[in-house]
Amino acid sequence: MDNSILITLVSVGVIALFLLGVPIFLVIALWVTGVSIVIDFTLANIGVTLFEGLNFFGLLSLPLFILTGDLIAAAGIATRLANFAHACLSWMRGGLGLATIGSCGMFAAISGSNSATTATIGGIMHPLLKKDGYDSRFAAATAAAGGTVGIIIPPSIIFIVYGFLMNLSISDLFVAGILPGILMVIAMQGVCWYLCKKNGWGSVSPLDMKRVLHTGRSAYLGFFAIFIVIFGIYSGIFSPTEAAAITVGFCLLAGLLITREIKWRALPDILLRSGQLTGMLAPMIAISIVMQQVFGLLGAGEAVAAFIAWFGSGDIVVLLVCMGIVLAAGCILESLPVTVIFAPILAPIAVATGVDPVHFSVIFLVGAAIGFITPPFGLNLFVASGVTGIPYSQIVRYAMVYMLGLIIAWLIVAFVPWFSLGLIPKVG
Repeated sequence: MDNSILITLVSVGVIALFLLGVPIFLVIALWVTGVSIVIDFTLANIGVTLFEGLNFFGLLSLPLFILTGDLIAAAGIATRLANFAHACLSWMRGGLGLATIGSCGMFAAISGSNSATTATIGGIMHPLLKKDGYDSRFAAATAAAGGTVGIIIPPSIIFIVYGFLMNLSISDLFVAGILPGILMVIAMQGVCWYLCKKNGWGSVSPLDMKRVLHTGRSAYLGFFAIFIVIFGIYSGIFSPTEAAAITVGFCLLAGLLITREIKWRALPDILLRSGQLTGMLAPMIAISIVMQQVFGLLGAGEAVAAFIAWFGSGDIVVLLVCMGIVLAAGCILESLPVTVIFAPILAPIAVATGVDPVHFSVIFLVGAAIGFITPPFGLNLFVASGVTGIPYSQIVRYAMVYMLGLIIAWLIVAFVPWFSLGLIPKVG
C-alpha cells in the first residue's frame, strides 16, 4: 500500500482518538510512532530525542514559573493586587470589570499561565462583580478574556516553549511580550467600559487616594515579584531560569512569613498541583521535537509554503495567512499543541519574507492566546465556567465581543513591529 495512504489512515485514526477524548500528548505520540513506522524512520530515535529534548537548562524555568503562579494565589498576593486595581478604577463606569482585567495583567506578570490567571482572578472577582450588579455571564467572560494575557505578559510559559523550539532568546521573547500584553489589556478594558456604560453595569464611586495608597501598600509583595521578573531579565541581571527560582523563593517566604496565608501543611498540595501541570507540559515539549523531525521528512514546511503562496507572495499576504492559520488552529487546540505543530512550519516562512523572528513569535502567540476564548475549544471559557458555575454556552456570547477587541490589538501588534521590538536592547 502507498505510504501516503497509510499516513492518511494513521492521521484519521489519531484524529478519531482525539475526538473521543484521548489526551493530546498521546494522540501526537501515536501519530509520530505510526508515521515513523510507515516511512521506515528508526524508532530508536524517538527514545533518544525524548530525553535530549528535555535535557536543556533553560527549560528549568518552566516548572518554576508554574509553581510561582500557585504560590502567589495561595499567599493572597493575587487578592491584594485585585484590591489595588479596583481602588484605582472604581471612579469609572465598569470600574470593577476594568479592575478584573487589570488584575489579570498583574497576575500574568508573575505567573505566566492563562488558565491559572483565569481561575485565580475569576474566583476572586466573579462574586464581587455579581454583587455589584454585573451580568454574571459577562463577569465570567471578563475573567476568561482577561486570562488571555497570561501567556503574553512575561514571564510566559509558552514563550519559554517557543524560544526552546525555535532557538530564540527567551529573555528577548519576554521583553517583546510586555507592550503587546499591555495593549491587549487596554483593548479588553475598552470593550468592558463600552459594554458597562451601555448596560449600566457596576457602581461608580469617587476616586479615594487614601484607599489607593492603602491597597497599594498592601499589594507591595506583588509589585516586588513583578519587579524581580521584569527588571531582572530586562537588565540582564538574571536569566529567565534564575529569575524564576528567585521569584519562587520570594513568593514562598512571603506566603509563609509575611502574609502567613500559606501553611506548611499546604505545601505538598501546592507542589503537587504545579507538578501535575508540569507533567502535562514536559512530555508535549519532548514529543514535539520528534514531530518536527517527522514533519521535515514529510515535507510539511514546503506544503504549507505552497499553500500560503497560493494566496500571493507579498509579505502582508503571507503574514495574514499565517495569522489565519494560527487563529483557526486555536479554535480546536490549546496553545501548546498549536505552538508545537505550527510554529516550526510557519515561522521560517514568515521570516523568509523579512519578518523579524522575535516579532513573529509575538504575532504567533497573541493569535494562540485569542484561541483561549474562541469556541469550540476556548480553554479559558471552560476554566471560567468551572470556577463560576456559569454554563460554557452562556459565556461565549460576551467572550466574542472581547475577541473583537483582541483581534484589533493583534492587528496593531502584527503591523507595528515597534510594539514587539521597541524595548529589546540593541546590541552594538
